[in-house]
Amino acid sequence: MAASVRSAAVGRIILLLLVLLASTGGSLATDDVAMPVPDPRISIHEGFVDEKTCASCHRDQAAAFAKSDHARAMALADENAVRADFNNSRFEHDGTVTTFSRRDGLFLVRTDGPDGKEAEFEVKYTFGYEPLQQYLVDTGGGRLQALDVAWDTTRQQWFWLGNNTPAKPGSTYHWTGPFYRWNRTCIDCHSTDPQAGFQPATNEYKSTYVATSIGCQSCHGPGAKHVAWAASGKTSSISNPEFGLPKADASACFACHARRTRLLSGHVAGKPFLDYFSPAMLREDLYFPDGQILDEVFEYGSFQQSKMARAGVTCLDCHRPHEAGLKAAGNALCTQCHSEIKPERFAKQDPTGLFDDPSHTHHPVGSAGAQCANCHMPQRTYMKVDPRRDHSFVIPRPDLSATFGTPNACMTCHAGKSNAWAAETMDKWYGAEWRKRPTIAHAFAGAENGEQAALDALRKLVNDQDEAGIVRGSAVARMSRIDGADVTADVRSASVDADPLVRLGAAEAAVNLPPERRLEAIGRLLSDETRAVRVAAATALGSTPPDLFGNQRGNFEAAVNDLRAYVDTNADVAETQSNYGFFLFGQQRMAEAEAAFQRAISLDPTLEGSRVNLAEFYRATGQTDRSEQTYAEAISVAPNRADLRYGHALSLVRKKAIDNAILELEDAIRLDPQNSRYKMTLAVALDSVGRTGDALNRLDAWAAAGSDPDLTGLALQYSLKLQRLPDALKFAERMTELRPQDQQISDLLRQLRQAVNQQ
Repeated sequence: MAASVRSAAVGRIILLLLVLLASTGGSLATDDVAMPVPDPRISIHEGFVDEKTCASCHRDQAAAFAKSDHARAMALADENAVRADFNNSRFEHDGTVTTFSRRDGLFLVRTDGPDGKEAEFEVKYTFGYEPLQQYLVDTGGGRLQALDVAWDTTRQQWFWLGNNTPAKPGSTYHWTGPFYRWNRTCIDCHSTDPQAGFQPATNEYKSTYVATSIGCQSCHGPGAKHVAWAASGKTSSISNPEFGLPKADASACFACHARRTRLLSGHVAGKPFLDYFSPAMLREDLYFPDGQILDEVFEYGSFQQSKMARAGVTCLDCHRPHEAGLKAAGNALCTQCHSEIKPERFAKQDPTGLFDDPSHTHHPVGSAGAQCANCHMPQRTYMKVDPRRDHSFVIPRPDLSATFGTPNACMTCHAGKSNAWAAETMDKWYGAEWRKRPTIAHAFAGAENGEQAALDALRKLVNDQDEAGIVRGSAVARMSRIDGADVTADVRSASVDADPLVRLGAAEAAVNLPPERRLEAIGRLLSDETRAVRVAAATALGSTPPDLFGNQRGNFEAAVNDLRAYVDTNADVAETQSNYGFFLFGQQRMAEAEAAFQRAISLDPTLEGSRVNLAEFYRATGQTDRSEQTYAEAISVAPNRADLRYGHALSLVRKKAIDNAILELEDAIRLDPQNSRYKMTLAVALDSVGRTGDALNRLDAWAAAGSDPDLTGLALQYSLKLQRLPDALKFAERMTELRPQDQQISDLLRQLRQAVNQQ
């Protein structure tokens, strides 16, 4: 925030006045003017000051910021903040009726509670401002829950935020569950220095923040030292960070505008982003193969892919720091740099050219198709009403859309046309050379399908120093997931890369390497300068025997301390505690591992994954009965999960309760009829109890409906066991078609033909 220096005397008077008002609750207004109710969660944390102190000197900046959505990210629910219709309005979705009303100055909602019974709740806070606004309800224990019925500020109507079938009351994804819990999921980014204050002993919260909404200190860091400096009158020392404020850079933006895992609390401006957060890489569930946004990933992962990021462009080059709006309207924003005169700041990159012109856009000036952002920053809608632009600044590639299903901006406007039409039109404009531009789509799409041929393409990306770090790190992580490939050397090479995102990808890749090769590949990362890398390395090396670390033992223990700090920071997140249980199991700390799994279940009893992990822990430690019981408990929570049925079946097999196991396998196949592993296991189970004929009949039907060589091979085996030679011949012929190069199958086919002909 730009300094607006006053005399020392004036500064001291203002500060004194603010302190007096805060301590006495007094007001300069007359006594009969109603004062707003103070937020009980506000607490001026150490190093911070009341946000009003900032505005006392920086009036212009505070006034500009007050107009932004950032300043209205969260507020006490009152007349000024609530935008929705609470005048006895009614909303119904999938049989659940929610009504919104007002009484005695309160905003009330009546809907199904955690027990499934209808109840009335008081709205305590608004959450967000536009294009939608959510509402936070205190459900006890300090928990603030976000209603999953939100207000569309554009259409002026209520809508449901969820997808598919509504979750059961009290479960993970019900509005009363952990996913919609502000203290756990939302707290980081809508208030100033929010602290969850989770109490592990009671699973309750004592959450506080410096300001209800985002404020000056959210981006500029704690202001106490700065205020003390301003009051001292020693203005010449502003360059000294001890008396001023850290420079607000992009890390302050990325802390919220990223899909990331929080590693440690207390991130403020000036502190490295990767020491406090571990960003999600370009996973197939988050990004399209060409890197465009798929799931809700915000801006960090996209922007890191762009040439602009590698050229040194930052958020503040395009966005005004206080209003958070754009610095210029339309194409003028882009032509700040992409003009016919090269900006001095770019020494290596040359962004010049005639772009804002029909010769480039091939659309009329001022039309939607002539807008840079519409072509290079296509929008995708999240939370059903919130369109967000992709920040990877892609070039439209309708040819890739036809092959990989990736989006392209052409189809956004020309909805009635085809990708082939768009590609042919671009050929007429630019020639066919645009089709040859390098892309990550082929490599990442091939990796998603597990293709061995994708390895070379991914390896090329990893070794391309001109490529973005997040792309290279994601590529090495993807390489490790392709079966049958020995990529230890690639992971080891990536672990010494200068880019921390590449090293992070290497650490994450090591999880998929054979355990005996992990230390060789990423051992050096245990002492990496970046916390995110150290935590990932410690996680990957959790099952490494202690005596193998040698002189790296101390580095491993230090990295484990970082890992433990991450676990403590996310003490209320069931998934984190469950994953930590696996780490402890790898360390042979059995009692602690079991406690971590149990803690995960206590945090979210309806998250079946935690129960599965505990069941597998019991299996691995020889506790067969407890494993079977835990699987049964998981099924009671999620009876329609095929993998739970399968896991329970295996636990019943270990208890030698084969008949019950067969019933569970039948259910697993019913719930997931395409899973050949379930089918194979059922066939083996039927054979084990003397029902080989039943097994063969099942295999015959399954093999005829598909082309799975394992199912056909097992059918061949059982037909031979039952001396049903004509059936065996049929299956051998199918196997020859599926595996024409297999000489053993060919020899068996010849023998079977002879045997059948002799009958």
